[in-house]
Amino acid sequence: MLDPKWIREQIDEVRSMLECRNMDLDLSELSALEVRRREILVDVEARKARRNEGSKTVGAKRKAGENCDALMEEMRCLGEEIKELDAELERIERDFEAWMLKLPNRPLPSVPVGKNEEDNVVVRTWGTPRALPFEPKPHWEIAEALDILDFERGVKLAESRFTVVKGLGAKLARALINFMLDLHTNEHGFMEINPPILVNTATMRGTGQLPKFAEDQYRCANDDLWLIPTAEVPLTNLHAEEILDEAELPKHYTAYTPCFRREAGAAGRDMRGMLRQHQFDKVELVKLCAPQNGEAELEHLTNCAEKVLQLLELPYRVMALCTGDMGFASAKTYDLEVWLPYQNCYREISSCSICTDFQARRMNTRYRPEAGGRPQYVCTLNGSGIAIGRALIAILENGQNSDGSVTIPRALRPYMRELEAIVPH
Repeated sequence: MLDPKWIREQIDEVRSMLECRNMDLDLSELSALEVRRREILVDVEARKARRNEGSKTVGAKRKAGENCDALMEEMRCLGEEIKELDAELERIERDFEAWMLKLPNRPLPSVPVGKNEEDNVVVRTWGTPRALPFEPKPHWEIAEALDILDFERGVKLAESRFTVVKGLGAKLARALINFMLDLHTNEHGFMEINPPILVNTATMRGTGQLPKFAEDQYRCANDDLWLIPTAEVPLTNLHAEEILDEAELPKHYTAYTPCFRREAGAAGRDMRGMLRQHQFDKVELVKLCAPQNGEAELEHLTNCAEKVLQLLELPYRVMALCTGDMGFASAKTYDLEVWLPYQNCYREISSCSICTDFQARRMNTRYRPEAGGRPQYVCTLNGSGIAIGRALIAILENGQNSDGSVTIPRALRPYMRELEAIVPH
């Protein structure tokens, strides 16, 4: 969440921020809550001052042997009024916090201002799309011909947007997972974590999935547990309600997990193939650092995800998302978009974001500065390092050959007994 002091004192800036983020939220109720909160604070302080003054007068009257029944009744009434005002203030604070949970993160100054994906900015490109001497096929046709993806049985076992990956397809997916984890742990300095894939409500709220995106999540009916939509959720929450020493920072974590999203807002989009699934695999990258190092850590995080695509020999581009296209918790985001020959365009395969102290405030994760002073909120970052299913798609489409085979990237061959291609049976 945002700094409540900033929200209370700069409500017009909050409105401007929501406008540039292309969000339409009526803040009149929030403003009214703040006006009433200040009124109550003034009233309570005045009544407490009167009560303190009255208590002293009661003591003096008693010493002098004077009757103070009327004054004591006034003090009793003041106590009841203070109690009622305190209860109202508590209700207002709860309503204010509920409002804060609705507000998105504040974009950094370097984020391009825009309404939607049309206003995103190309930062750089890498690689040249391969010139195919034949009409490129979509990944689902390639995979079915190679007998490595089974879409019909995925629907039979679950429902639409679930896929069975089998044979050399499953081996290729496992190779991608191991390759990415080895790269990020051995070369990029991340600690591998094997986290729960079921987490409680507080954990989901900590990274911003709740309450705003509840309809996109899978929840257990009989427990306070949710299937994670990304390993960002458990990894970032590892230090919830903790105070770290600055010397411990930065923390770099990586994890492979299955991920689950209902995709409630994506009905009818990308129904063919496995581009948009309810269950998908991903290697995630998460960082916790001191705020002053946040933007440098974002560049490093993005470079780590890029290295995966470079070693897989997949052409891609890096996009700086505009204010209107960023995720709810993000203060700045780079999307990596991989080239897909059949669609003849770039599609997202990784998203790398800095969340400043937005998630840390929700999780109450702080650090003690080495220079001394009060504990400060950490800066959190996350990125896909990368999505396994979309990497499979990109390999199938970019590695396809005229004879129906698919060339395996050289970086993955050690994980596949040096197999150079998947060929039709």
